Amino acid sequence: MGADDVYTSDGTVDIHKKPANKNKTGNWKACRFILGNECCERLAYYGMGTNLVNYLQQRLNQGSVTASNNVTNWSGTCYITPLIGAFLADAYLGRYWTIAGFSIIYVFGMALLTLSASVNGLKPSCNGDVCHPTTGQSAVFFVALYMIALGTGGIKPCVSSFGADQFDETDDIERKKKSSFFNWFYFSINIGALIASSVLVWIQTNVGWGWGFGIPAVAMAIALVFFFSGSPMYRLQKPGGSPLTRIFQVIVSSLKKFDVNVPADKSLLYETPDKECNIQGSRKLGHTDKFRFFDKAAVETQNDYVKGSLNPWRLCTVTQVEELKSIIRLLPVWATGIVFAAVYSQMSTVFVLQGNTMDQHMGPNFKIPSASLSLFNTLSVIFWAPVYDRIIIKYARKFTGNERGFTQLQRMGIGLVISILSMVIAGILEVVRLKIVRKNNYYDLEYIPMSIFWQVPQYFLVGCAEVFTFIGQLEFYYDQAPDAMRSLCSALSLTTVALGNYLSTVLVTIVSKVTTRNDKPGWLPDNLNRGHLDYFYWLLAILSLLNFLLYLWIAKWFTYKNPAGLH
Repeated sequence: MGADDVYTSDGTVDIHKKPANKNKTGNWKACRFILGNECCERLAYYGMGTNLVNYLQQRLNQGSVTASNNVTNWSGTCYITPLIGAFLADAYLGRYWTIAGFSIIYVFGMALLTLSASVNGLKPSCNGDVCHPTTGQSAVFFVALYMIALGTGGIKPCVSSFGADQFDETDDIERKKKSSFFNWFYFSINIGALIASSVLVWIQTNVGWGWGFGIPAVAMAIALVFFFSGSPMYRLQKPGGSPLTRIFQVIVSSLKKFDVNVPADKSLLYETPDKECNIQGSRKLGHTDKFRFFDKAAVETQNDYVKGSLNPWRLCTVTQVEELKSIIRLLPVWATGIVFAAVYSQMSTVFVLQGNTMDQHMGPNFKIPSASLSLFNTLSVIFWAPVYDRIIIKYARKFTGNERGFTQLQRMGIGLVISILSMVIAGILEVVRLKIVRKNNYYDLEYIPMSIFWQVPQYFLVGCAEVFTFIGQLEFYYDQAPDAMRSLCSALSLTTVALGNYLSTVLVTIVSKVTTRNDKPGWLPDNLNRGHLDYFYWLLAILSLLNFLLYLWIAKWFTYKNPAGLH
């Protein structure tokens, strides 16, 4: 057996920084630890975040709008901090050490959050259902919350890419397994979310917030143990240096050569003569025709060398130029994910508030917390992820001829359509609910006689949309990202969730201000029976439709990445 058959060909190394042995590292034997880690980490995250809006209302005395905005702002921050983790992973630390370091911050954040909800002096004092939080108690709670946001920022952008790194992209057999990995990765996320939205929300509502936050803290500690247990089997990509520096070098070089003409023969553009790329952890990229202005950075001139040495701020390789082009091509697709993320964020805010007004009984004695309805979103993902992987791909392949069933862009587009439908269904439910309120004069009734389980279809549809759009995004950003910028591009995809949460906050704030003029209750009052939540759903449906039409135009224009040596 030759050396090429023993070791990976994608530049990965083992934990001891030696070339990764195919038989001893990577593949599914390493991924089981990554999937176990992700399942426990997501259990911790959703176990704390799913019911957060109710904690803010009940323990910190916040109104519906303030609580919703605090949840979406925090959730948004959790998807912005990955830019920090991704930069450190791609530039200096590598994905393995970034996940390890930020996981420890995460555990400390979860521990402080548990203390803030369970220790006298740190937790708010309550008289019956009314609590009296001090400024200091609120401050400790939010410090813990944003420590978690920082911790998750090192994990989110790295863990899916780290899992995909366990499959050698130059090996045809392993490359096919990688596509399946993303489906099972998202499946494991939702196993954790399933436990969180059912068992943990019930514990928080019926046992106490100390236990409700303590169990997720233990789950995060277990996630850390899972991760380190797999260390001998992992394949690690070497960090390639600062991706931002390389991007700015291309931009600066192109501007300096504004008057230079690009040769018609693109083989004359500068590239290193070696077979290997000069960027550590990356393959060379072939030239593409779009954004030709940046090709100027790879045109050699007499001024590109200082005392015989190449000036990287005047001359860049074709691969460097193509890295920047790849990022630019991703940005329009990235922008269309923001509205989808805004729709997704409604599950933890207005879906919960809508459910709070409905009959939550299962039988005569048991009440299901409204936040637990996200369980049906999770069940939807758990159902659709394997169905997509085992059945839909097989049938779609017969019609499309694509080995993945659908292209990544087609898959994401289908999810966008389903998300529109979810908002329409949610809007129809609210129209019916308000009709019952008006007909029976239930305006001041806490729970109207309409089962909360009528919300199941909207949760189920959002889950189905996730399987198409979010998993499609994971695979799309990993595949289309330059090799040495994969964590950064994963973080870029996560920022759509952040901006979606911020967009939701902006929409709620604007709608609240505009619709409450002249002493009107507005669309989203604390008493939703006197509001018009249905109008808010119609607004999201219209925005989603416009977003989908824009997406169709962008997808038609998109050019896929061209790795040198892969055809």
